[in-house]
Amino acid sequence: MQAKLSTSSVKGFDAQEKAYEVVDSEIKGFLMRVQPTGRKTFYFTYRTQAGIRKRIKIGVLGSNLTLAQARDQALSYAAQVSSGTDIQGEKVTNRKIAKEKLSHTLDAFLTTHYHPWALTNHKSGQQTIDTIRSSFPDLLPLPLSEITLKQIERLRTEKIMGGLKASTVNRKINALRGAISRALDWGILETHPLAKLKALKMDAGVKARYLSEGEEQRLFKALSQRDEDIKAACARGNQFRQERGYELMTDLYQFTYADRMTPMIILSLKTGMRRGELFDLRWDDIDLTNRVLTIRGEIAKSSKTRHIPLSPIAFETITNWQKQAPTPNGRVFPSDDGDRLDNVKNSWTSILEAATIEIFRWHDMRHDFASKLVMKGVPLNTVRELCGHADLNTTLRYAHLAPDHKADAVALIG
Repeated sequence: MQAKLSTSSVKGFDAQEKAYEVVDSEIKGFLMRVQPTGRKTFYFTYRTQAGIRKRIKIGVLGSNLTLAQARDQALSYAAQVSSGTDIQGEKVTNRKIAKEKLSHTLDAFLTTHYHPWALTNHKSGQQTIDTIRSSFPDLLPLPLSEITLKQIERLRTEKIMGGLKASTVNRKINALRGAISRALDWGILETHPLAKLKALKMDAGVKARYLSEGEEQRLFKALSQRDEDIKAACARGNQFRQERGYELMTDLYQFTYADRMTPMIILSLKTGMRRGELFDLRWDDIDLTNRVLTIRGEIAKSSKTRHIPLSPIAFETITNWQKQAPTPNGRVFPSDDGDRLDNVKNSWTSILEAATIEIFRWHDMRHDFASKLVMKGVPLNTVRELCGHADLNTTLRYAHLAPDHKADAVALIG
């Protein structure tokens, strides 16, 4: 049906049993569709330069749309078509661009793209993702293209003002920088917003934390007392169970250690292993015959395999632990359910409190290992190899501990 779509004529087109259309006689391609419900919707139809017929919806009459507005929009569409524009094609393209922009918010990018890649390519992939999400929550809903250098510098300043160390802030920024670099490499971004951001300066001469002789003695005493307390508690529990005819727990007095904490700490102090390396250590990595422990490249931070000779204390510790280990063919220190350990913070904190040792992190046992090697005169390059440092600069933080190395150097000039 064809007719001039005017205010009066439009009102005269009533609903019928089936939907029908009225094509405007003045504006080519302009039409109105009348539904059985009485709903009247305006459309514009046209043919592309390739001859494909398309239809684009203008709107529903009465739904914030008048006939005059619909006619004006139809005239606008007609002008665009006459200039060779595919209106519907551009509309689809614009929707696609908008959708892609939304999907590439930092949050969506981390979830869809970076998270799977990080888990596959980095040992600490999950930790990196967690760091970005917890450190930059305000950036998560932003499109990657809207993250700016000014924003990051402001956030960095806020974190420093909030009491975080420069090294901590640099580490958080580097996690974000790495993710954005991936977006650049994958063509999601055209430029890197943090390309000109320089790391905060740090004091490279900060001394590494290590245990004094007194602290080490108190630590070993606390470990011994802890083992005794746990064993005694188990024995009391068994006495209670025996009196009531209950099944007895394993008698811990038959073992050297009450649980995994003492051997884990001793091995960390005497090998300098990172916590993650310790958690991933397997019995196949330990050669008790030749007294050598191997850190496989797949679990090492540097991805390079290294071998650490076992000191007499480390050898005795691991030998005793093997006799009571819950999984003699799997991980050396599995969790209670047999999987990989992920946290020993509560036990570690309690042990430090019992030993009255302050400001000493689990990672500081690695510093203790390196520091005491240097103080015994071990060459820095050997310390680097044992610790698995990527370069000698990391090891140089312990250089001041070498016996009389500065005094000897100054003495050379008389």
